[in-house]
Amino acid sequence: MRLATLLAFLRPALPLILGLSLGCSLSLLRVSWIQSDGDDTCMDAGINNGLFVGKKQQNSAAGGRPGQNDEDFKPRIVPYYRDPSKPYKKVLRTRYIQTELGFHERLFVAVLTSKATMNTLAVAVNKTVAHHFPHLLYFTGLRSAKVPHGMMLVSHGDERPVWLMYETMRYIHQHFGGDYDWFYIMQDDTYAQAEQIKALVTHLSINQDVYMGRAEEFIGGDEQARYCHGGFGYLLSRSLLLKLHQHLDSCRNEILSVRPDEWLGRCIIDFLGISCVSQHQMQIRNLTSLTPAGEAGLTWPIGINAPFIPKSRFEVISWDYFTEQHLFSCPDGSPKCELVGASKADISDIIEAALEQLNSRYQPQLRFYKQQLLNGYRRFDPTRGMEYVLDLLLEAVTQKGHSHVLVKRVNLVRPLSKVEIIPMPYVTEATRVQLVLPLTVQELDFVSNFLDMFAMNTLDTHDNALLTLLFIYQPYDAQRVSQMDVFAGVKAMVGELEKRYAEVKIPWISVKTEVPSQVKLMDIVSKKHPVDTLFFLTSVWTEVNTEFLNRCRMNTISNWQVFFPMHFQEFNPVLMYHGDQASSSTDFLRDGHFDRHAFAEACFYNSDYMAARTKLAADILDRDEVLESMEVFDVFLRYSGLHLFRAVEPGLVQKYVLRSCNPRLSEELYHRCVLSNLEGLSSRSHLAMALFEQEQANST
Repeated sequence: MRLATLLAFLRPALPLILGLSLGCSLSLLRVSWIQSDGDDTCMDAGINNGLFVGKKQQNSAAGGRPGQNDEDFKPRIVPYYRDPSKPYKKVLRTRYIQTELGFHERLFVAVLTSKATMNTLAVAVNKTVAHHFPHLLYFTGLRSAKVPHGMMLVSHGDERPVWLMYETMRYIHQHFGGDYDWFYIMQDDTYAQAEQIKALVTHLSINQDVYMGRAEEFIGGDEQARYCHGGFGYLLSRSLLLKLHQHLDSCRNEILSVRPDEWLGRCIIDFLGISCVSQHQMQIRNLTSLTPAGEAGLTWPIGINAPFIPKSRFEVISWDYFTEQHLFSCPDGSPKCELVGASKADISDIIEAALEQLNSRYQPQLRFYKQQLLNGYRRFDPTRGMEYVLDLLLEAVTQKGHSHVLVKRVNLVRPLSKVEIIPMPYVTEATRVQLVLPLTVQELDFVSNFLDMFAMNTLDTHDNALLTLLFIYQPYDAQRVSQMDVFAGVKAMVGELEKRYAEVKIPWISVKTEVPSQVKLMDIVSKKHPVDTLFFLTSVWTEVNTEFLNRCRMNTISNWQVFFPMHFQEFNPVLMYHGDQASSSTDFLRDGHFDRHAFAEACFYNSDYMAARTKLAADILDRDEVLESMEVFDVFLRYSGLHLFRAVEPGLVQKYVLRSCNPRLSEELYHRCVLSNLEGLSSRSHLAMALFEQEQANST
């Protein structure tokens, strides 16, 4: 009975016992195989001065040649030998490997509190940030202070602020100086973003002497020296604390100050020569000496691209002058105009930003109030953003109430670095594109080239694109259409295309009007197509190609985005080449410019146009004359919440032609057409050369 009970008890351990027995047996068996004879003795470790000794060394020592019996070389481990004449010393090992390797905790936080705020502000700090800072301790000057629940408090017994700071620094060094890399000192009325402070210390090097916080100037002291304002808290590195400890007694006896943060800052500056820094970006500045450009390559602001450097006088970016009431570089070309709208909001915002930066730098000693903007300059640098130079008449008020009026120039940059990720719906390149081409009598000479390019780039390639023509008749031509149709030649060309491509039908729509408003024409076309139609509103000078049609499909999203490309307009070849043949170059976008005044090309869905047009109709009621001053771009801009994608389009290249501007259009549209013609003549350098040659010819 007892044997059965014993076997039942040992049965779970039988695999373990069998495994151990088998392992021991195999080990003993292996030892018997590799057991060497008595000739293989270890040589004296002092003679060979090594840990491993073998037969090869014995043969060499006996005068044998190296290389004999190399295959018999077997290393031997020299046993540990302790000198009996020396006392035995026990080696003490640390309990944790972290301590033995010299690792430190990352951050220690000290909170300075007082009798008046211990049960209010200090408790609030403990409830808000204590769970973010795992190592947080409160310091006070009270004797036998009653500690609120959940707080660890150190009482120094002296309520003088400077003495409290002195004792706190000594206590931190004595008890925590060897355990932490960073020390954050704050007051109980400091609003601290704990996660940002913890993230900051994880990116800072522990080998640097860092004194970081809100840098403030000493009143009446050296302008270069700064101390860290205690109201914002400040960060000290372990290396700085170790160096500062030996000077604390000297600072207590030699430095007189009422404010504890000023006393500590003066102590660090006088004995260590380290001033407070307020931005971590300063370490970017320190690393510039290691770059190829050195300190000369440092840009302002740090992290923003350097200003654009023009290669010639024609590339110089001009500054626009402004005041608080007027702008002296107006969109319509006039020398002076009233500051309104977005420009007024922009300048008001930049002045407020300048005052905010000045006050943040000089507070609490000085407070600035704007009296007047004397001069203002701005320019748009495409490599960095909008730059501003402001001459401000300011009133500076000190803490004691004394004021002084001064003029200060400030430089500001509104960078282009703010990137917004916009979620975009998925689109494909399989959508059918419906081209709409309005034609007037003045444009008949260019129709043949347009139809040839359309046939070659879309019909021959079987691209999913259709064409609709809009014949715009003047009232006189419309009355004589039965006798002489001014568009008869175009209709014949269309008939030839339909014969050549049997599956293709090119419809046309006849319209009679004296003022060919783009909006009125689209109203007619929109009613004759389904709501899901993707329109490409084009002009007769456009050379349609597959590359652009695909971008039209991708950049136009129903109920989300419309696309208004800027075509590339070639310059007048007479002014560019003086009658010579154009030089062959791979850069086909070299002798021209992107026409920012033209809005003739547009890609949009019919449903989006109908929705915007409905809002426009409700706004203007029956005043159809308003439509003559608008283009399709204006309709989407004012009466839709869609994204308007306006971008340069290298796939749309137009040959030079002097367009006829209809004086019956609105003043804005007519002026835009004239500017497009003028800027499309030639580059500034070629225009200057043409004027110079003309003056030379006139003088002779």
